[in-house]
Amino acid sequence: MESRKRADSLGSDVFETKPFISVPMLVERQAAITPGALAVCSGSQSLTYGELENRSTQMAQHLRNAGAAPGSVVGLCAERSIDFPVAALAIMKAGCAYLPLESRTPQKRLQMMLKAAQVSIVLTDSNLLEMLSGNGRKLLTLDRRPAEISGDLQTTEISPEHLAYVIYTSGSTGVPKAVAIGHDSLLNLCQWHNRSFGITPTDRASQVASIGFDAAVWEIWPYLVAGASVHLVNDEIRTQPQQLRDWMVRERITIGFAPTPIAERMLKLAWPKETSLLRLLTGADTLHQYPSPDLPFTLVNNYGPTECAVVATSGMVYPNRSASDLPAIGRPIGNAEIYILNSAMQRVTAGELGEIYIGGAGLAKGYLNDPAMTAERFVKHPFSADEDARLYRTGDMGRWLPDGQIAFHGRMDDQVKIRGYRIELNEISCAVNRHPAVRESVIVAIENGTAGEKELVAFVVLAGACPAVAELRDFLSKELPDHMLPAKFVRLDYLPLGPSGKVDRSALPTPNDLNILRDPSSWNVSTATEQRVARIVASLLGLEKVGVDENFFYLGGNSLFGTQLIARLREAFGVDVPLLKLFDHPTVADLAAEVERLMVTTLEAMTEEEAERLLALHTNQGDL
Repeated sequence: MESRKRADSLGSDVFETKPFISVPMLVERQAAITPGALAVCSGSQSLTYGELENRSTQMAQHLRNAGAAPGSVVGLCAERSIDFPVAALAIMKAGCAYLPLESRTPQKRLQMMLKAAQVSIVLTDSNLLEMLSGNGRKLLTLDRRPAEISGDLQTTEISPEHLAYVIYTSGSTGVPKAVAIGHDSLLNLCQWHNRSFGITPTDRASQVASIGFDAAVWEIWPYLVAGASVHLVNDEIRTQPQQLRDWMVRERITIGFAPTPIAERMLKLAWPKETSLLRLLTGADTLHQYPSPDLPFTLVNNYGPTECAVVATSGMVYPNRSASDLPAIGRPIGNAEIYILNSAMQRVTAGELGEIYIGGAGLAKGYLNDPAMTAERFVKHPFSADEDARLYRTGDMGRWLPDGQIAFHGRMDDQVKIRGYRIELNEISCAVNRHPAVRESVIVAIENGTAGEKELVAFVVLAGACPAVAELRDFLSKELPDHMLPAKFVRLDYLPLGPSGKVDRSALPTPNDLNILRDPSSWNVSTATEQRVARIVASLLGLEKVGVDENFFYLGGNSLFGTQLIARLREAFGVDVPLLKLFDHPTVADLAAEVERLMVTTLEAMTEEEAERLLALHTNQGDL
């Protein structure tokens, strides 16, 4: 791969300047240097650095006028757009910490998060006002902001201890935890990133992660500090590997991020020679795949829980066809400390398995408004002379490799990662148990043999009559985000217990057609298209058969399965079903009807000879 010489446009001494220079100050400096340079782009909308600076300053003054006190937490709940980085920068400029919230989060969960974080002001889109109102908090709209706000911004001096952002992670007690990250940790992330990857104003970076995922922090601030441009991809593309590849090529992205499950699929794609991408960053789950030597970019694997500023370890992953081990998670990033300790908190020898502990400049301040949980997870640093130094107990297992990298070996507890999201299984169980028809439950992440992906399975003991799966999912969707909804519900007469009285997960049955809860459906198909669609869905989800009225998503389907289903439908029928149509037509009957409609449209656009060949093919296969 052709190398490219880099230089830090701001100078390497920027991050050591005294007094403390924060990320907002560095973005302001970049706006003064190149006010007309592209800063943020989303589709047809874009902002220069000058516009980003002016808008964020205006919005910061708007926040201060509304009563946003320095040191407070301001909620930020918005759709993906150029308004998000403007609002986040404005919140930090006002001396506050921003709390990113997914607009698709169930209302009950949103309200709980806002209350726990003691949020009194929320920046949001006007269409989200109703779900965020309550508890006397002020709601300021991003799309109806005043055109001009009088008065100069009364700047708040930001210290390393001030919070930059607060982000929620799933909670082991059934309550999500708000992780508080300081400006010093955010700055260290930017410093390491820009020096390690040589970021310059010529770079074009992707912003793929959802705003409630801490990777979005990493995809924005290092680049805006360096004068590069940040390009937001829309929701329809960001979870589709092939479309995401095409978008990166089209947008001339030079450095991009993709959550591990998406990145693994992108590694298997053919990339055109005109690809501008130099580095693909990945993380958030265990990487199982080495890159091909034919790829035009370098793959970088990263590791870091939410309790540090996104990344704790990082390393290049080189092509290695003969490797029997999984790719390593790299080495500690700049100013980060990684320890692998045994149960007595003593260092293990190289090659020995232990728990990963994180310390150093990137560490979070703890959990917001939760000193007890902070004390439990952020423990006294046993190897530091500083009495206040702390280490975070990750609960992750790892070992040192001979070359100084770290091999990841999974979780110590039942915390798992599904599609890049870190999930506490007990939180889901608590929500399931609140349904009146459920007596008790246990949630397990099981690998789906068909797709090789983990899926959440809820094993439930019912208190009475069996509820409909649609009812269970509707109940849970009001409390849990989509990535925490169980793919399948398995009915048990009782939960198997081990000698200690705890649930014996190894004794849980394998989900199958007999024990999985299914909604009533007609098994009879009325057309050959329905029959073949039903076979394709059943094969994809590992089921013997699927009824025509059953919902693809209630059977364990998700957007990743959806892309595979669309590919199989294309192979079987020669039509391209848009992914959004799958959400609109999730039953076999509706999906078959959509396939037939598309086939008619396709036939009408063909020549008579082409149509006859296609009809003959499907007739021979028994599809028409």
